[in-house]
This record gives sequence, C-alpha cells and structure tokens, in this order.
Amino acid sequence: MKKIVVILLFSFLFIGCSSARKSLVKKIDSSINSDDYNNQFTGFLLVDIESRDTIYNVNSTKYFTPASNTKIFTLYTSLKLLPERIPALKYIEKKDTLFVEGTGDPSFLHPSLNDSTAFKFLEKHDNVALHLDNFNDAKFGPGWSWDDYHYYYSAERNGFPVFGNILTIQNSDSLNILPSFFQDSIIDKEYYINRELEQNTFYFNSTQKDTVEIPLMVQKGLTKNLLENILKKEVRLVSGMPSGEKKVLYGIQSDSVFRRMMEVSDNFLAEQLLIVGSSTLSDTLNSKKSRDFILKNHLSGLRQPPRWVDGSGLSRYNLFTPESMVHILQKLYSEIPKERLFQFFPTGGVSGTIEDWYAGNTKPYIYAKTGSLGNNHCLSGYLITNSGKTLVFSFMNNHFMESSSVIKERMQTIFEEIRDNY
Repeated sequence: MKKIVVILLFSFLFIGCSSARKSLVKKIDSSINSDDYNNQFTGFLLVDIESRDTIYNVNSTKYFTPASNTKIFTLYTSLKLLPERIPALKYIEKKDTLFVEGTGDPSFLHPSLNDSTAFKFLEKHDNVALHLDNFNDAKFGPGWSWDDYHYYYSAERNGFPVFGNILTIQNSDSLNILPSFFQDSIIDKEYYINRELEQNTFYFNSTQKDTVEIPLMVQKGLTKNLLENILKKEVRLVSGMPSGEKKVLYGIQSDSVFRRMMEVSDNFLAEQLLIVGSSTLSDTLNSKKSRDFILKNHLSGLRQPPRWVDGSGLSRYNLFTPESMVHILQKLYSEIPKERLFQFFPTGGVSGTIEDWYAGNTKPYIYAKTGSLGNNHCLSGYLITNSGKTLVFSFMNNHFMESSSVIKERMQTIFEEIRDNY
C-alpha cells in the first residue's frame, strides 16, 4: 500500500511539473511569436544546467552577430591560456642592460587596474633596451568601424600598451591629464571628433565637466617617449632580443583583469588578453593564434563553429550561434567553481552592464554578459530560479529598429516568468 502511495505521489508531482513547464513554454512562445518580434531576428536557447534538459529553443543553431557576447569566448580562452598572474613582460639581462619585450599586458599603468609591477621592475635598471617588433597584428580588429577610432571603446591594440593606450582628461577645478606627456597636445575647442585621425592632437572643451577617454595613436616612437617620460631615463629601441632564455615577469592577478573586462565590457582588455594569450604559445604576438588554439584544442566539439575575428565583439564579422554560447557557458560552469565564475559576470540589478536591469526580488537571479551594437542586443549567461534551479541561456536579438531599452524590457518579462515558474 505504501509503495502505491509513493508511486502516486511521484506521478502527481511529475504531472504537476510537466504541466507547469508546458505552461511556461507556452508563455515564452506567446511572447516571441508576437508582433513585437516580427521585424527582427531572434534566437533563444534555455537549458537546465544540471539535467541538461532543453527548456526552450528557437533558432539556436542559426548564426547571429554576438557583439560583446564574444567576450565570453575571450574569457574562456584567457582562463585556459593565462596563469594566476598576467605575464607582464619578457626579459633577458645582458651585462649592464635589461632587454625587454611586451606580452600585450594591458595593465601597465592602466588607470583602472593600479598595477605597478612592471614599472617598478623597469625603474630599478639603469639601461633598458626595448624590443617592439614581436607584435605581428593589426592595430584595429577586422571589420571595426574606421570612424570609431577616436571613441574610448576603440583603443588600438599593440604589444606594449602604456596607460591603456588612452588619454584621460578629467576636468574639476583644473584639467587633470593622464599621461601628462600630452599636456600641450590638447586644443580647447568644441569639435565633432576627439582626436585627429593620423596624429595625437586632441580636442576638449574646457567648459565640460565630465571625464573623457580618447584613444592614442600608438607608434613605436610614442611607446619609447612615454616610457622615457615616466621612467626619467633613456630607453633604447632594439630590433631583436639577445640570445638566451627569456624570463617572464608576472604582474597583476589575472582574475581582476577578467572581471573588469566582463563587468564593464572593456574592449581594450578583451583584445589585449588574446594577445597576452598568444605570448604563452610563441614569441610572436598575434590574437589569432589564441583563437585558433582554443577552437582546435578545447572547442572542437562545437556543432556550429563560429566566425570569430576579435576579442571584444566590436566587429560585425563575428558570427556565433546561441547553441555555441550555451556550450561554452556549460563548460565554464563545469570547470570553474560557481562562486569564482559568477564574479566574472555582470549581476542583474547590482553591477556592470546590467546594473539597471533584471533585478531580483530579494536577491540577484541573472549573471550574464551583454552584447550591444547598433540594432543588435544579446544576453548570455546564467539564471537562478526561485526554486533554486540554475539555468544557462543565450538570448540573441539582431536587426531590430527599436530602442534597445524596449528589447531589454521584453527580455526582462520573459526572464522573470522563467525565474518564477521553473
């Protein structure tokens, strides 16, 4: 008799869960099949991360422009290739001279990362010789918009970044300029661009009070001059490193760079992390080396191999499927402790690019990476339901003509329905 009662209870529970799930799927269907989504391309894959059950699936094997969802792949690559601390530079000491070459480390005197490891190391040596010819990549990624060159999110890539390859102008009682090397290169003028295309001449209206970040035009001579200016000594450029085993100087904790890259969607950090990754594979700095290595050795199981051309997602050449995003999110979840993994992602209603969206009732329920370009908005990550289930998802919206806020409102309604009813 007891056995029959138990079987009946489980049957009722299964039927109830099945009915609730069908009702949830029906509600999601109703939203996504409504007129609101008619004039855009939408893909959405939602999976229970423990049972691996697919809860909802529409267009998950189709290719989308991912925008900064690309950074999820960059995060995975960085976690695989980089040690606990970022390789800051490679060096060889010969007699009285320190020969150094960059690794692409983005943290050297970066205004938001506060790491001085490499600076203090260089400061201790009287004779510094700098090799910059190990960088074999373009300063901009394939498909980047050429006229974005003067906006903060489009900083140039190189092998030895200084100050994040950015000029920062802060106006309070007076102008604070970092690096101060450019004190005399700023023209007080309201202008439609922040910097000239082919030179480091900048425009800033001194009546404005906000902080402005302007990408530098990076050249070998500039890197040399900036280092000499801050080290207060001559830095010699050399065409190669001397023979011998190169040593590696390790700097800032890698997780702190990963966290900032994901939380504020920092394009420069994303691009440079792939370059640093390539420094662990060979002496030649090239972001494609990192991408190719990861796709071949760690992501060969992707059923829809991506078109992946940069680290940040600035390029519209990038093409990823929701299924590929969910695949890598599942790998991250299985390979990294949850507490560490979730701290990399913006938190709904709390931090980063979703600070103003997807707030929980009493606690956060969304940990996810946004991806936004004109007419495109994507969100991929993890959702914690009220019942305690962890779900992994990728929700991609391409080619809409409305405000992205309208798209986010619709997504938020769907996510809240999932949170409350699964």
